Amino acid sequence: MAYNIELADRVRERLSKVHDIEVEEKKMFSGLSFLVNGKMCINISHDNLMCRYNPELEDEVSEKNGFLPMIMRGKQLKDYCYVEPIGFQKPDDFEYWIKICLDYNTIAKASKKK
Repeated sequence: MAYNIELADRVRERLSKVHDIEVEEKKMFSGLSFLVNGKMCINISHDNLMCRYNPELEDEVSEKNGFLPMIMRGKQLKDYCYVEPIGFQKPDDFEYWIKICLDYNTIAKASKKK
């Protein structure tokens, strides 16, 4: 399970600044996931971010530098994407991705418990 530890630390530090959330780290999706209030919010997969965002933002996020669609079973998931490092190197870009993930987390549905 390979993921960029420095990127994980960057996400961890940013999430630690958000009040009134519970963050759990879990190894999943071949990387490290950050669950916020029991829901998958953002993931580190190798050197990429995997973001969960409001599908209404699809047109906006698909235009962002570093955006890669997330394909599962031959279909694009409309509320998930990968972001290559070029897309979050700048602090403002990193903040953009974290913010849309946290914003969606407040309305996203939690996965069913197994």
